[in-house]
Amino acid sequence: MKTINKLVTSVFFLAILFVNAQPPNPGGGGGGVGPGAPAAPINMYVYALSAIAILFIVFFATKIKRQKI
Repeated sequence: MKTINKLVTSVFFLAILFVNAQPPNPGGGGGGVGPGAPAAPINMYVYALSAIAILFIVFFATKIKRQKI
């Protein structure tokens, strides 16, 4: 059980690192307007999407666990 806890903790830690990854600063730009701008501002919702994903994982894991019992 301790190995599973360590594995889950490390997976969450790595997920947080990837979610909070920042692109390098290109420097000297005029702004975010132009052809290189993203079509959908997903960056605003990364934290909410991460929380919802974790809730779904917990929900379905408990649902499967209840079916086995």
